[in-house]
Amino acid sequence: MKRRTFIQNSAILGAGMLAHNFSFGGPSQVFPVVRVSEKDRHFKSPVIEKLIKEFQTNVADKELGWLFNNCLPNTLDTTIYDESTSQQKLTYVITGDIDAMWLRDSSAQVWPYLPFMRRDEHLQNLILGLINKQSKCINIDPYANAFYNDPNKKGEWFSDHTDMKPGIHERKWEIDSLCYPIRLAYAYWKETKDTSPFDNEWVRAQENIYKTFVEQQRKENLGPYKFERTTSRGTDTLQVDGYGYPVNPVGLICSSFRPSDDCSIFLFLIPANLFAVVSLRQSAEILRKVKNNTELAAKMDALANEVEDAVNKYGIIDHPVHGRVYAYEVDGFGSYLMMDDANVPSLLSLPYLGAVDVNDEVYQRTRRFVLSENNPFYFKGKVAAGIGGPHIGRDMIWPMALIIQALTSTSDAEIRQCIQTLKNTHGDTGFMHESFHKDDPKKFTRHWFAWTNTLFGELLWKVYQEKPELLR
Repeated sequence: MKRRTFIQNSAILGAGMLAHNFSFGGPSQVFPVVRVSEKDRHFKSPVIEKLIKEFQTNVADKELGWLFNNCLPNTLDTTIYDESTSQQKLTYVITGDIDAMWLRDSSAQVWPYLPFMRRDEHLQNLILGLINKQSKCINIDPYANAFYNDPNKKGEWFSDHTDMKPGIHERKWEIDSLCYPIRLAYAYWKETKDTSPFDNEWVRAQENIYKTFVEQQRKENLGPYKFERTTSRGTDTLQVDGYGYPVNPVGLICSSFRPSDDCSIFLFLIPANLFAVVSLRQSAEILRKVKNNTELAAKMDALANEVEDAVNKYGIIDHPVHGRVYAYEVDGFGSYLMMDDANVPSLLSLPYLGAVDVNDEVYQRTRRFVLSENNPFYFKGKVAAGIGGPHIGRDMIWPMALIIQALTSTSDAEIRQCIQTLKNTHGDTGFMHESFHKDDPKKFTRHWFAWTNTLFGELLWKVYQEKPELLR
């Protein structure tokens, strides 16, 4: 079926909901209304709606305009829950089709809205409320990656063999779970100059972050965290007594799981460690300038320097084809894993996270590696080429990786190609997905994955602002 005629014969699932109210305003209208109806939207932002109208008015490609309208506001439309009290702004943000809040996903989902907060007080309060909510979550358990809004709920993973508590959805230790809330709070502060989120709860969260990072350097012992799950899926549990494979304590931080929620093989996950370096320095700056907490700030800075030095010493290897590049994972003993995963932080995403300069020679060599068939999770098919990962399996490309490829590219041709590929592979739904098959975009996972939807909106707006000719 042709991409532009599918709408006449199919019911579309978008954002986890059946599309309805097909709109054919005139003979040229070819795209159905798949965005959730206005009366059912969780949050409405006039400034975001104005952006959408501007984009659709000035970008001639009507399909891109349709996708922008569906994707950019998807987080606001479908995943926001205002839990504010008379004393404090609080926001709970689910990931989409899973009723739980990941520290990583929730931060990334609202990230594209940060530049527009000063034009929308309610949008600013939404993000302020999320920062406050994340601090509370970190202080419940800094090793957990996802939380419920109900502090008494016991979910599907409560039987995991780890120190589970009510209110925790999942307790997979991932470095980036503690980095993303710092990234969000720091950017919020820089954008608004508002220091209200940096209360005692936030400082306690920073203390817990520092403590957890140091524990997971495993210099003295294995630390308090272990995890096992009764499962047939090997990537969902940790080997060797629930601690993962041994590491040499060289100053790097262990990440038991990757941002995909798959277990690490060698626990020193290099992109996550580089993300930690950035986040520790951002936390230190807030602690020093806003809280005058020079003692904790100094500890954060010292740890950042130690991890950065260790990455440079142990995290860069000699690849037989690409030369000096970042490894994906290392163990400090000399073993390393050469691959990249679609989920962020990834090696590809390092400039996007501010962890390396996009023109850095090691990064550029690494980029060539991860976007080649020397990366075991780079897939080429009939409709697309891009990065996937073990989480979904062979031949499944992640739109998130294609978006990050464009966001970190210095090539107009590459950016244009990535956007074209994303436009051609939404599987006739009008939304981005977790992954799609390299030969068939209608074979995809997760109808409703708000992070990737909103990230695609971020890419389109950035290109529209900086290089609008690439959208023609």
